[in-house]
Amino acid sequence: MTTATVSTTFDLGGDLTVHRLGYGAMQLTGPGVWDQPADRAGALAVVKAAVEQGVDFIDTADSYGPQVSEQIIADALHPYPESLVIGTKAGLLRTGPGEWPVCGRPEYLTQQVELSLRNLKVDRIDLIQLHRIDPQVPLADQLGAFATLKEQGKVRHIGVSEVSVEELEAAREITEIASVQNLYNLTNRQSQDVLDYAEAEGIAFIPWFPIATGDLAKPDSPVAAVAKELDATPSQVALAWLLQKSPVLLPIPGTKSVEHLTENMGAAQLTLSADDVAKLDALA
Repeated sequence: MTTATVSTTFDLGGDLTVHRLGYGAMQLTGPGVWDQPADRAGALAVVKAAVEQGVDFIDTADSYGPQVSEQIIADALHPYPESLVIGTKAGLLRTGPGEWPVCGRPEYLTQQVELSLRNLKVDRIDLIQLHRIDPQVPLADQLGAFATLKEQGKVRHIGVSEVSVEELEAAREITEIASVQNLYNLTNRQSQDVLDYAEAEGIAFIPWFPIATGDLAKPDSPVAAVAKELDATPSQVALAWLLQKSPVLLPIPGTKSVEHLTENMGAAQLTLSADDVAKLDALA
């Protein structure tokens, strides 16, 4: 069985050691990241399989469902393995399928963290991430809500999502930041400066949408060519590139399929040559 455990590890927040290839739980819900999945038993099976195959970092959010993803994780895995780290997020409202209004009011963020604690069946959240900065609310008030919860022992580490270097620096003036989660993959490196900053500062960088399968799977793409040479899939190559790109990158590919999960986990065993990396770097 291919496992994530052959990948190198990262100390999230300095004290939570996780294997760098994790699992993103956004797809556990229904269409539009809304309501229950059509196959709830299948969703439970995927989460269980992820841990069985070596995943010890799962990323979710209160807004996935809403609440559905967190509840499925708890139903599948609680009581949790001691080594499992779960990161969740707060800061978005859900008004319907595919709708994500931002809400960074401190009282709302506090309320949602309390809800996540219940849904995940934990006393403390390993990593709470501000899903988006609300431009209508002072950043100090948004992160201050999380910092207060950390002081109360309900949150272990704090992260931010979709931020610039300047915003990340501002966040670090307010509270300790353990992670940043931005869009980043082989074909979209608009957050390269944020990754560079995170690497220099030892902050985990969690790239969401790490595979961008539609762009990578085209038969004439350099990714497909490298994959063919390595007897791998384009998805595996894309994930392996991330794992070799920076030691602070923690890719979290998500899927509803155990078969695709197993395929993704195979990336942890894939080693790209310098020539392979050069070909893939040229895609930017």
